[in-house]
Amino acid sequence: MIVDTVKENMCINKLIATKKEIIQVEGDMIVPDSKPDILNTICTSGIVCIYRKEILDEKVKLEGSINTYIMYMADDSEDKVRGLSTNLDFIENINLPNCRENMRCKLKTTLRSIDAKVINGRKISIKATLEVEINIYENEEVEIINSIQNDDSIQVMKKDLKVNSLLGIGETKIYAKETINVSNEDILAEVLKANVCICNRDIKISYNKILTKADAEVKILYLTEDNKINSVKAKIPVVGFIDMPNISEENILDIDYEIKNVIIKLNSSDEHSIYVEIEVCVTASAYEEKQINLIQDLYSPSDNIEFSKKKITTITDKANKSEIKQIRDIVSVEGLDGKNIVDVDIIPIIKNSSNNDMCEGELELKFIVANNDQQVETRLVQIPFNYKLENLNDDMNSNINIEVADKDFNIQDNNTVNSNIDLEINTDSYRSSDMNIIEQIENVGPKSEEDYSVLMYIVKKGDTLWKIAKRFSTTIDEIVRVNGIENPDVINEGQKLFIPHYQKVSVNEYE
Repeated sequence: MIVDTVKENMCINKLIATKKEIIQVEGDMIVPDSKPDILNTICTSGIVCIYRKEILDEKVKLEGSINTYIMYMADDSEDKVRGLSTNLDFIENINLPNCRENMRCKLKTTLRSIDAKVINGRKISIKATLEVEINIYENEEVEIINSIQNDDSIQVMKKDLKVNSLLGIGETKIYAKETINVSNEDILAEVLKANVCICNRDIKISYNKILTKADAEVKILYLTEDNKINSVKAKIPVVGFIDMPNISEENILDIDYEIKNVIIKLNSSDEHSIYVEIEVCVTASAYEEKQINLIQDLYSPSDNIEFSKKKITTITDKANKSEIKQIRDIVSVEGLDGKNIVDVDIIPIIKNSSNNDMCEGELELKFIVANNDQQVETRLVQIPFNYKLENLNDDMNSNINIEVADKDFNIQDNNTVNSNIDLEINTDSYRSSDMNIIEQIENVGPKSEEDYSVLMYIVKKGDTLWKIAKRFSTTIDEIVRVNGIENPDVINEGQKLFIPHYQKVSVNEYE
């Protein structure tokens, strides 16, 4: 006979597979006829756009492009700086065991390096290194038995747990557009370099909707018709709504931003402006904290009870933290005499992160410097940094994402630079918890009984009143009553207990 039970539903966001992969993207570019020949390249930069990700059986397929900008020295009588731009397309299949269609992919892509090599005056070879971190998730609906109905003879052992149940997942696409004005004195000739990053992330929850707010910080290095190199910086609002039924301010949210496409276009010369359009996909995963009274074990003194258990892995103690880490340092940069800083590329690299300890990393700075004659060069500098991971225990997991929120550099004496850098550090922490949940419970009939009797039992190491009561088909309440126990949670090894019981027990069974 199936035992009547009360059940509760819970959704688990299961991590199925994770992988960090290095992707090499290569391609050639032919210099357009409108551009002069290349003498040598000065610097190469890129913006990574992932416009499609597809989960297949045992692999993930990524399709994307690197919007590439090459600053070079022209091989002509003027020897002036010029710029090229191209899209470096790629398709990559990454093998990932256990993943299947209809699962969900969380992706983090970092452009570790990009270089251009001159093959001849009209052709360039480009090579980029991408670091791709993939996490594959699957949602699983599980039923948890909370209580037994209509059978007071069944003894149950419960445990109170707090778990983070997945409330829902939603996404939206945002097209952030802006016309960025430059000085009216500048007649724009071409874009030399461009950077885009998402910073200043914030969320608001209201009326079954999530309002996601962030800034796309855009910095563009450009060349004017009179051969000056200038830059312009702007923050473009990235605002969108995601529908999420039953969401409240108490829920915990994971928000992921993915840049899918970037368009940067010079407007007509008399407008003195640059048009920028950024396509961003924003994904929200909402979690609610549930207090569940999980049945760990059960039995009946009078009936034979059969049940099965299923092991599930869920998450607990989930928390998100965002903080600005200020780095103030004076660094040595060779060959700065008579030069000014045109731009600085910053790549944050996490070297080591251990829970309940410091996250150790390094900022890789590429200084682009120029003299009064617009002769441009690059310099590389590293700045170490560390960050304290607060409120994390050794058994907790953490995901760390670092963006450059702000930066400022001032040249000092003796080839030194005063560096002021603000890092936006977002930490997602949680604990993985294994639970054994009881599934269908069945009463297969009464046990054979004998007359009431009392046994003496000597407590062994590892015993609990639950284990003893279940072993001898009695109840904890009966053992407590007969022995006058004040605290049922405390018994001592070697303690003698009188055990009231009914069922026939083989002597050898418990030796």
